[in-house]
Amino acid sequence: MWVSAARLPFLAAIFLAFAPAWVHSNQVTFVDRAPEAGINLEDLSGGPKKNALLETLGHGAAWFDYDGDGWVDLYLANGSSLDKIRGRDPEPPPGGALYRNRGDGTFEDVTLRAGVSGGELWAMGTVAADIENDGDLDLFVTGYGRNLLFRNRGDGTFQEISEKAGVQGGGWSAGAAFGDYDRDGFLDLYVARYVEFSPENYPTECLFSGLRVTCGPRRYAGSPDLLYRNKGDGTFEDVSEAAGIRSGEPYNGLGVLFLDYDNDGLQDIYVANDATPANLWHNNGDGSFTDNAVLAGCAFSEDGREQARMGVDAGDFDHSGHLSIFTTNFSGDVNTLFKANRDGTFSDQTGPLGLGAPSLLHLGWGAGFIDYDNDTWLDLFMVNGHLYPEAERLDYKYLQSKLLFKNSGGGNFIDVTREAGEAMTRPNGGRGAAFADYDNDGDVDAVVTNIDGLPELLENQGGNRRNFISLRLVGSRSNRDGVGARIIVRTADTRQMREVRSGASFMSHNDLRTHFGLGDAPAAQVTIRWPDGRLQELPNLEANHFYTVQESEGVIGKRPRADR
Repeated sequence: MWVSAARLPFLAAIFLAFAPAWVHSNQVTFVDRAPEAGINLEDLSGGPKKNALLETLGHGAAWFDYDGDGWVDLYLANGSSLDKIRGRDPEPPPGGALYRNRGDGTFEDVTLRAGVSGGELWAMGTVAADIENDGDLDLFVTGYGRNLLFRNRGDGTFQEISEKAGVQGGGWSAGAAFGDYDRDGFLDLYVARYVEFSPENYPTECLFSGLRVTCGPRRYAGSPDLLYRNKGDGTFEDVSEAAGIRSGEPYNGLGVLFLDYDNDGLQDIYVANDATPANLWHNNGDGSFTDNAVLAGCAFSEDGREQARMGVDAGDFDHSGHLSIFTTNFSGDVNTLFKANRDGTFSDQTGPLGLGAPSLLHLGWGAGFIDYDNDTWLDLFMVNGHLYPEAERLDYKYLQSKLLFKNSGGGNFIDVTREAGEAMTRPNGGRGAAFADYDNDGDVDAVVTNIDGLPELLENQGGNRRNFISLRLVGSRSNRDGVGARIIVRTADTRQMREVRSGASFMSHNDLRTHFGLGDAPAAQVTIRWPDGRLQELPNLEANHFYTVQESEGVIGKRPRADR
């Protein structure tokens, strides 16, 4: 039908007035602020040719407020080279970097002063937690050969105590997560380990789509994961055997998180394994775990295939009160959304929810459920980049764009990557992704690590056009940061649920403050189920504020969002 040009503005206004919410939300963009913010650690992941599997995985990132000033700080893990770990290169590797948030959009590199470089380690992932309940967040870094635990002294410096604490580990550790599985008030630690690898002797020259490439994990034996119980005195006990974590064949662990998938009040564990079935460790409540992944329907793809899982997150994307699980996978396969069936089982709903085809040519790593536009519905953000540089000669490409999927209201997801700005479509070797409102302006931002490249600090522009609340929990009987607590936020027409989580995505850690978009609601009612099962009600929290909530005491701090 022909429409006169004079009527177009009128029709456009009518369309926008009655358009669904996601149309308006496409105005939200992400802008890379890393250069001007001073986030400039160059990633070192071996050589550019990637002759060994160890050189291909890249590194994670952690958002954590190490100095307690209300502005979340950033740690970036970093790697090394094969010659350095073989002892053939005497020059020390650069190590990771700790950036202190100045609160004005810029960061200060305090790595050397804080003592957290970890330059002796080929690091992989990083996660933060208060292991002693002393009010200061400590930092755990996984890597090849050993792990590091930096105890926060509370004066801006850290002490490396992994050997003393009993979590030095060994082998090749990847993702890690903290959670209080025995509900004793102290955070325990799960470490996902990858494969048995030697820098002196490893398989080479495998084939990928007819190209000769370094060999992937299928040519290696899997490495058993580690579960450490926090003894409450600053040390940990390896309970992997006693808890049943080593009851089956060791797989190739990468991403890991704690979650209460069956709503029984106990923290379970999901492990995203590469080229092997996933684990869903059900917490039996007696200190032991049973792998329920096959029975629950989240071990394999819908057609029963093992998938090359990298990153993982869990979220109540449909407001059902149950956590669904999302994993990123290898190119030529789709990422997977296991939708909760509300009975402790899951269904692969990737295709019906619109998440399949757009991810087929991408190789996914870090990912997260975030409400980037504050409309109350959890969206999906993921970063991508191929494992093999040789993929540049194929349709897959080595450097790849990110993907952003808008939740249209629990029924399906819409690919809005292009509308979200040039920083989202720019190709990179994405690996880690971690999420936080780093500028305290009321919307969720992201940091992305890129293999052999510079990180990206993606500032959310426009997400705070709608309202929000952010909650920081302070445990009394529970662990200090309320990790494992379940938060329910109600407004007149919505009911959202999140869990406080330490460790997720791909070998990364998100801000422990829990962010809720409220749409246009001016206030919210909040219910907190603390890790020991006790409930706490907060009846009327004003929108657009950051709240600190103490167990049993209620709100002990409130600050408005920052205007920048």
